[in-house]
Amino acid sequence: MNTEPNKKVFIKTYGCQMNVYDSERMNDVLNSLGYGTIDTPDDADLIILNTCHIREKAAEKVYSEIGRLRILKQARLVQGKQAVIAVAGCVAQAEGEEIIRRAPTVDLVFGPQTYHRLPQLIEAVTSDGKKVIETDFPAEDKFEDLARQNSVKRLARGVSAFLTVQEGCDKFCAFCVVPFTRGAEFSRPVAQITAEARELADAGVREITLLGQNVNAYLGADNDGKKFSLGLLLEHLSKIDGIERLRFTTSHPRDMDDELISAMASNKKVMPYLHLPVQAGSDKTLKAMNRQHTAEHYINLIAKIRKAKPDLALSGDFIVGFPGETDADFEETLALVREVTYAQAYSFKYSVRPGTKAAEMADQVPEDVKSERLARLQILLNEQQLKFNQACLGKEFDLLLERPGRQDGQLVGRSPYLQSVHIDGNGHKTGEIVPVCVDNVGPHSLSAHIVRRV
Repeated sequence: MNTEPNKKVFIKTYGCQMNVYDSERMNDVLNSLGYGTIDTPDDADLIILNTCHIREKAAEKVYSEIGRLRILKQARLVQGKQAVIAVAGCVAQAEGEEIIRRAPTVDLVFGPQTYHRLPQLIEAVTSDGKKVIETDFPAEDKFEDLARQNSVKRLARGVSAFLTVQEGCDKFCAFCVVPFTRGAEFSRPVAQITAEARELADAGVREITLLGQNVNAYLGADNDGKKFSLGLLLEHLSKIDGIERLRFTTSHPRDMDDELISAMASNKKVMPYLHLPVQAGSDKTLKAMNRQHTAEHYINLIAKIRKAKPDLALSGDFIVGFPGETDADFEETLALVREVTYAQAYSFKYSVRPGTKAAEMADQVPEDVKSERLARLQILLNEQQLKFNQACLGKEFDLLLERPGRQDGQLVGRSPYLQSVHIDGNGHKTGEIVPVCVDNVGPHSLSAHIVRRV
């Protein structure tokens, strides 16, 4: 494919960490085609909106953005320049042809399983001038295809990077579109993951976060056909020179096995942080959500993990106002939060996702009730996050320095518990791991000073 070396691409990423990873890989593919990445769409020859469909009105936000880009595209045409507009990700997968119908300015629509075909898709758009829609689930493995494209190399990502090891979901929670937009659960082969992790290490990455819609459902095979659970995969990746820290997200309570808990407890490279969504504390609500676990199962599971890893920082997800949720049901969620306690958490009002079972349920909760419940829940969660941070005052741990801070000489890193920590850099640089002691605590970040160990 003949592509000018001075073409520019702008990618806007919505939603989850998986989308961040996908956008990075799109950049890898496009870089091999001669596209340079820019931070604004104004001078872009190619504009990609990598979308997320997890929240209500997600598609409307995309159409609103396309409306703004339409003006930009028209201005470039007046100047004799092309601007290809593409919609990728889960909204693209869900909406398909509807996007082109509603927004004719869009040239290309492709789902999250087809970005490895970007060279062919762009060629079809630019050479034929036709609209292209690619939302099938192709038979070929996109990761294997990327690996075969010798010119597609992982670009430098800084000192911390994402690595997708598992995609899709077989759980079919009543509120979630992932099984429809990402497909069935799929685990990448161990050799593929290992090769990509080594590429990242060679590029200076020191911390890798393994990604999956249900990452702890990972069950990939090595070249000999041996099956690796996520726990075994973490042990395997921890042996790669240069990789000093490993994390993983997002997990499901039904897939937390003893092998993974053991890896968290015994492997020093696996950080003491776990994101394990419960969504609600009422068994009635959990059943309606099709979560396949009870509140008691979750509470006992956390107790088991904390027994193995006492310094665990726990994170979670909560949805309030799910259809049929009563005041009593919500009080059970608050009770679970008080019993479990969280270092941080994400909480949302239930919102309708078209095509999901919950969208058709009766007893939708009024918006004002959802807002009041969310406010009460967030007050409690914020109190717990501050309390966890306060417990870190005077604590020593190793800090991975990730980026410069806002003040001269300041560096910012992430603690093992995923908090942002600010220090006086004092001649140090990003990528270093330094011992620090926490000397100040805020609700969302910490500050610390470097300590000297004998």
